[in-house]
Amino acid sequence: MSTTNILISGVGGQGLILATSILAEVAFKEGFDVKTSDVIGLSQRGGMVFGNVRFGEKVYSAMIPEGETDILLAMEELEGLRWCHTVAPKGKVIINNEAVFPNRVLIEKEDYPKDIKDKIEKRGLEVIYVDAKEKSKSLGNIKASNIYLLGSIAKYLPFKDSTWESVIEKYVPSKTLEVNLNAFNSGKMD
Repeated sequence: MSTTNILISGVGGQGLILATSILAEVAFKEGFDVKTSDVIGLSQRGGMVFGNVRFGEKVYSAMIPEGETDILLAMEELEGLRWCHTVAPKGKVIINNEAVFPNRVLIEKEDYPKDIKDKIEKRGLEVIYVDAKEKSKSLGNIKASNIYLLGSIAKYLPFKDSTWESVIEKYVPSKTLEVNLNAFNSGKMD
């Protein structure tokens, strides 16, 4: 089996570390060798963050080689644009329909890019748009957006639902378990 490469990108505060940790543990519990890495230094200022999850029979490095990302999960539109160049020609890009304006945009030093969706689609990649924020809000907890997004990629991965559920239960507070499982299942169904 070859290595599967997943890149999760977003901005600080979107739950990327939790999502990366859950995905990595699910892959490990399913019997795969797993390597992960996160870059989170800019998260305290609302800056970009990203995490790599690589799994397969034997994985030698946590870093995804350029152009070999199988699934890019962008928790925010601009981060989808920023990282779409890493996606393999037959890879998927799952983008949360949310714009989080960087500080330079907020202080009017730069403009937020226009036509992000068109720019990504011009690369010829398979692009799937989801609305995790609204879906999670309708389920009762907007903070479950990252778990909804995990559901969005789960349908493309070889993992059992029971493994996902047990790992999510381990990582989320017990009082939010039901809404997080509902968000995950909703993400899988949409």
